[in-house]
Amino acid sequence: MDAALSVVPRWGADHAAAAVVLPQGVVATVGDVDHPFRWASVTKLVTALAVLCAVDDGLVDLDEPAGPTGATVRHLLAHASGLPFEGREPIAAPATTRIYSNAGFDLLGELLADRRGGPIGHELARAVLDPLGMTATRLDGRPSEGLVGPLRDLAALGAELLRPTLLRATTFATAASVAFPGVRGILPGFGRHNPQDWGLGLELRDGKQPHWTGARNASSTFGHFGGTGTFLWVDPVADAALAVLTDRPFGPWAVDAWPALSDAVHEALVRLADGPKRPNPMNPSNPSNP
Repeated sequence: MDAALSVVPRWGADHAAAAVVLPQGVVATVGDVDHPFRWASVTKLVTALAVLCAVDDGLVDLDEPAGPTGATVRHLLAHASGLPFEGREPIAAPATTRIYSNAGFDLLGELLADRRGGPIGHELARAVLDPLGMTATRLDGRPSEGLVGPLRDLAALGAELLRPTLLRATTFATAASVAFPGVRGILPGFGRHNPQDWGLGLELRDGKQPHWTGARNASSTFGHFGGTGTFLWVDPVADAALAVLTDRPFGPWAVDAWPALSDAVHEALVRLADGPKRPNPMNPSNPSNP
């Protein structure tokens, strides 16, 4: 596994770190696990979880009106509201095309702050960050892209998504399923897909090609990537997550490097399953490998 991750420091970022997470814990890391990074759009995973917690608490309904006329909370979470990447004037009718929208998640942040009665940064911490022990991560900006935190905390988020505890099982299953099937759209940096499947805050791999995950990732893989060279995927078939934080802006380098890393990690996971136990690199006294 260390060999698979060893490419990450050679990606040309000033700082880069990565972790492989299994249900029993982190099994490999590279880089400084405590260095703070801007998560960019990986923030949306946390914002979505906080909104879905409010759904479970009865404060928000997925099908209540939100955003443009005819759109709902469900549309906003699934990038199907018709809002553009930036701006609050719709450019399409709801559920007719998948338009990746920061504006939609900022609206969700406003809705959540209103229903919970506190600033959105406080509400993300209350609902998600603090319960998961992600106490070194904070919101510095918008709920669509503003989290800043270390790899240690992103790995904790990966562990949560592998074995959800914050949401009801039915709510999480809905979030990880296709919302508005058959809608086409563009995955930023990776082109047009038909369909462009998305869950509720979770980008779904399905049959998309090209994609930021690897060829070995199962179609059920979900997660998110960000414009600061960051990503988190969770593969339910491999029962593993890969968390990556860098400070190199997303570009053509990532289109090549990320899938290659993901495939190398999958190959290492196969070897790891047959190998001896080794210490958890974040807690050496607690062996975590199979």
